[in-house]
Amino acid sequence: MFIYEKKLQYPVKITNPNPKYAQIIISQYGGPDGELGASLRYLSQRYAMPFAELKGLLTDIGTEELGHLEMIGAIVHQLTRNLSIDEIKRSGFDTYFVDHTTGVYPTAASGFPWTAASMQSKGDLITDLMENMAADATTTKEQPAFPRG
Repeated sequence: MFIYEKKLQYPVKITNPNPKYAQIIISQYGGPDGELGASLRYLSQRYAMPFAELKGLLTDIGTEELGHLEMIGAIVHQLTRNLSIDEIKRSGFDTYFVDHTTGVYPTAASGFPWTAASMQSKGDLITDLMENMAADATTTKEQPAFPRG
């Protein structure tokens, strides 16, 4: 099925924790256009794909998205580890911290938890591929710069 290489595709080595950035980046983990939804969307849609080559491609893409999920999780974890209570309160990370401490939880930056309602798998080739293109377009468009401070 899958072969798991026990290392990140791109090593994540963040030396300075920053809970404000973690609150933004967490959306790439479990937000409506994040890696969790992307991986499950591709891996779910592959079952109804009528063409073996495209079924394999959806499997490959879904597996790649799981690797992205792992990298984003490592980033969020490293941005939130070893925080003092004062840093947690000052950054506004306390609302997340109350429920999850520094565990990586699939949620949007708004705090809304990941839900399968944010993804689609209809079993129709055109509908599913359009869903994938629309979801990719929302994650690759130019994003505003991170806030300073």
